Amino acid sequence: MKNLLGIFKIRKVILAGADLFFVGVSALIANFLLSFRSHGVDESTLVILIAVSSMCCIGGLIIAGAYSKLWRYFNRKDYLSCVYGVIIGIAASSAIVYIIDNSLYPAFSVLHMIILICSVCLFRYLFKTTMITISESVSLNGKRTMVIGGGQACKTILKEIYNAKHSPYSDDKQVTAFDPVCIIDDDSDKIGSEIEGVEVIGTTAEIGKFVKEKRIEQILFAIPSCLEDERKRILDICTETDVPVKVVPFIGNLVFDDENKTIINQIRDIKVEDLLGRDPIRFDNTEIRSFISGKVCMVTGGGGSIGSELVRQIAKYDPSRIIIVDIYENNAYDIEQELRMEYGDELSLVTLIASVRDYFRMNQIFDTYKPDVVFHAAAHKHVPLMESSPMEAIKNNIIGTFNVASLAQFHNAEKFVMISTDKAVNPTNVMGASKRCCEMIVQYLAQQNEGRTEFVTTRFGNVLGSNGSVIPLFKRQIEQGKPVTVTHPDIIRYFMTIPEAVNLVMEAAAIANGGEIFVLDMGEPVKIVTLAENLIRMYGKEPYKDVEIKFTGLRPGEKIKEELLMNEEGLQKTSNKLIFIGKQIEIDEATFPMRLDALRNAALKNDEELAVFALHSMVPTFTTPDEFNSKELKNEKLESVVESA
Repeated sequence: MKNLLGIFKIRKVILAGADLFFVGVSALIANFLLSFRSHGVDESTLVILIAVSSMCCIGGLIIAGAYSKLWRYFNRKDYLSCVYGVIIGIAASSAIVYIIDNSLYPAFSVLHMIILICSVCLFRYLFKTTMITISESVSLNGKRTMVIGGGQACKTILKEIYNAKHSPYSDDKQVTAFDPVCIIDDDSDKIGSEIEGVEVIGTTAEIGKFVKEKRIEQILFAIPSCLEDERKRILDICTETDVPVKVVPFIGNLVFDDENKTIINQIRDIKVEDLLGRDPIRFDNTEIRSFISGKVCMVTGGGGSIGSELVRQIAKYDPSRIIIVDIYENNAYDIEQELRMEYGDELSLVTLIASVRDYFRMNQIFDTYKPDVVFHAAAHKHVPLMESSPMEAIKNNIIGTFNVASLAQFHNAEKFVMISTDKAVNPTNVMGASKRCCEMIVQYLAQQNEGRTEFVTTRFGNVLGSNGSVIPLFKRQIEQGKPVTVTHPDIIRYFMTIPEAVNLVMEAAAIANGGEIFVLDMGEPVKIVTLAENLIRMYGKEPYKDVEIKFTGLRPGEKIKEELLMNEEGLQKTSNKLIFIGKQIEIDEATFPMRLDALRNAALKNDEELAVFALHSMVPTFTTPDEFNSKELKNEKLESVVESA
């Protein structure tokens, strides 16, 4: 490589000089061996043979491409080029000598060729081994790196590494952590070529082979513009190598400023979301800014994973004031301190400890601060816990939503945005049913068309890294050396990142006219067991061998497969091609308030049986998990039979 020793720049001269030496020596050895049987040639003829074969063999090796490969990347195919080059050279020299001397020396030519082939190939093997040892001893502690992608990003990164390592003033540890030894690219025309002194050696299908052959210590995925399906395919291959993977962020995420002057400083470790099979969702920040700027924004559950990110994002768009409402003081305190450190006195921020269950306390907050926009993120979301405490889900989720939504309407808030979940669709558990009931409350108030408040619901799937997400649990289990627990081998979920979820909520609020339920196109659902396997590989371990995966059985109320739409709902496009509006089901305004009141009274009496019965009455699509899961598993088996047929 260019960045090691100056001697490597004259490798071709070294190899050619060695080859000339071996042509002469192998000729002498061949003639010496043949002299025992009187088949040797005389000295004058031998001199001619050595001179002619030297020129012809060098020419043959050049034609065969024996000097076009970097020494450290020589493989079986490259050794064959040496064989072909010697054969061409000896054949040509024999022909020339025959023309000059009108004599053939077949025994000498064959033995000379065999000895010369062995000498040339053996020297290259020893040369390669020696040079690799030297290069590793003089490297700047950089890890042997395979670069995926031979495009512009790869060229830029290799230039940055080369320049940094040759600059006497550079102390960039991020740059010197890389020692690029090979490049992988699916463009067959690039294979065999060099980019900044590093050879393109094969395609993505050969990643596993070359990782072992080149003793790769880390992989750098350098295709920031790669399409989502191709990105997932390549990263899946990379994670199977048990080698750490780093990625160049999507082009849209690259930022060049005083802190990030180069691409290489923005390279990061692979994240689970890189394996989901789609690009991050892009949103229209212009609409969000015009909507938030100058408004008083209140976020219930503002200390939670979704609520706190909402607060962070809102703060960027110049709101008049942010009101954080949360019952858990530690989380509320953490996000408050984070924002005060970042914005200081520039941000008007109020943090209040309060429960959405408390109608009078919430009314006091609305009356005092008069929020323009209310983001309702407060909710109990843990499925098994709510199965054992159904009254709490009803009190917090349903009654809490009714309190905040009705107060937003009473105090003339501009918009009320409720955060729902895919578990609200055909729910099989109390938590999902309670969130579906919350959707119905919002729809009911929207149908009333009283006051100026516009009501909107956002519905999305599981959020990576949120409180209660499987990812933090899997990480703890792997780091502690424990088996990774998955409830069922066939369980699948839709996933999105926290920033995506929050951007969805904010854009929905910006474009809503009232009464909509916004649904995000989240791509293909992901098998939880596949997610666990990929995460284990990202830790450099092998699933089922280094880390056991245990199937523990479905938890109470858990579905095999989540859905984003109910059967009655259709989809309407929006200005963002990945955000849709689900057609709301009409709420019976005559019976809904009475059923809601009956549900509320049952929960307040802590009558679990009556409360769950009332919830079933409120949500007609509320079914048992056994009924839903058995139906789904039968459908999957039927589909597999049809496909195999």
